[in-house]
Order: sequence, then C-alpha cells, then structure tokens
Amino acid sequence: MNQAPASTWVLLRGLTREAAHWGEGPNALPDLLRQALPGAAIHRPDLPGNGRLHGLRSPATVQGMVAACRAEMARQGIRPPFHLLAMSLGAMVAAEWAHQAPHEVAGCVLINTSVRPFSPVHHRLRPRNWPTLLRHGLWPATPREREATVLHLTSNLAQQRSEVLDRWVAVRREHPVRSVNALRQLLAAARYRAPRLAPPVALLLLASTHDRLVDSRCSLAMAQAWHCPLQWHPTAGHDLPLDDPAWVVRQVQEWLGSHPRTVGKPETQVSNF
Repeated sequence: MNQAPASTWVLLRGLTREAAHWGEGPNALPDLLRQALPGAAIHRPDLPGNGRLHGLRSPATVQGMVAACRAEMARQGIRPPFHLLAMSLGAMVAAEWAHQAPHEVAGCVLINTSVRPFSPVHHRLRPRNWPTLLRHGLWPATPREREATVLHLTSNLAQQRSEVLDRWVAVRREHPVRSVNALRQLLAAARYRAPRLAPPVALLLLASTHDRLVDSRCSLAMAQAWHCPLQWHPTAGHDLPLDDPAWVVRQVQEWLGSHPRTVGKPETQVSNF
C-alpha cells in the first residue's frame, strides 16, 4: 500500500499561464517547496484552455474553473485535503474552491490577486497597462513578442531573465492558448465576485509592493476584509514566484509553523528580506 503524503499541495497559475510557468529545477518554486516540506506531494494542474489542456474550452466563470480542477484531481485519484498555492486568476479559483468545498481545503496561499467587491477596476489592473494589453489583443504578435510583453509586465527582473523568456516562448509554441480562451479567462476574472466573508480555512496572502500590473492595495483590501495575514515583498513584481521563489517558500514555512489556524484572526504584517 502506498504511503499517504505528509501534505498535498495544488499550485494554480494565472491568466493564460500553465504548469510550466512555475519553472523547473532546484531554484524554482516547486522544487524549493518540496525541499522545505519533506514528504509533501506537489501537483500543478492546468486550467482548461492552458498548457496540456490548451485544446479544451476555457470556462467563462471562476466557478467553472473550480469544477474543472476538482474533477481533474478526482480523475487522477488525488484525494483531499489540499493546500492551495495560487496566484492572480489561480488565486481566485483557490478562494472560490475554499468557499465551495472547505472540507477539501486545508489552507490557501493567495499571491497578488484582486477581486470584487474589495477593489475597484483601476486597482485590479493598472490603467497604464491597458493600451499595451489592448494592442497585443488586437494586433498579431509573434510568440516572442507576446511573451516578452508578459515578462516585462509581470517581472521586475525581466532584464535578467533571458533564459526565462526563451523557455516561455517554447511553452507558448508547444501549448498555444487560443484567443477565444484568453478572452474567456479574462471574462471569468473580470466578473468574479468573491464572498464578503472569508472561507472557513486557513489563509495567507502574499503581495508585491512593486507589482506593476495589479495594485498591491488589492491584497491589502482582501486581507482587511477577510481578517487574514498578509506579507509584503518589497521589490518583486506581479510574478512573485518567479522573482523570488525562495521568499515565497519561507513565508509558507513560517505560516505553517506559526499560524496553523488563521481563520478569524486579524493580522497584517510587513515582511522584508
């Protein structure tokens, strides 16, 4: 009989991103998380329309994405409870999952997310980025141009990330996301409205003060509304797991050790390196 893992972690990425965007190798977040949590099982499912599922139709609602993730876990025989670590759109999916099926969720780590009703639209997507995103949505672009734009918007270390850009271009060519699926994912994110009350699970929010895509006040608003701990990274961009995966893992370790039950406990902290 196979021994059950010490804990089971499900990692969910954001808009048009896939499992491969978590990175590979000893310095990427999945491997660092395995090293920090001995015996943990790490799973990186793709949302329909992305990655290995790029041929499927993306759900146009976050609730539909939750249903797809739960069905995929069941199909693979991966049993709850799950710890969900997720960013951006993936964090919306994780939050809704915790609301719909709290018995399946041991805890959530939500990274640089933004949801109604806690934040206005100009905080959820900084207006200065609207022309760039509109231009790339309306005019054809090569895979390298598209991925270079994403990297520039989401990483504050983009100039040092030529190897990341090459990898992302290869990923896009192997698993191209159809425009209709990108729009459906964007629609799902734009119209998702989180419950005003926190889900009855342990929560940790992580945010980048220098996120150039989403205003970090979105995470603060959610932390205040849901009375859950929030840790700030002082230099990283929107893709915090890319810019500083070791910091993310340290926050997870400290949270698991110091805050095994965070529900209903108001706590907003500022963390430096």
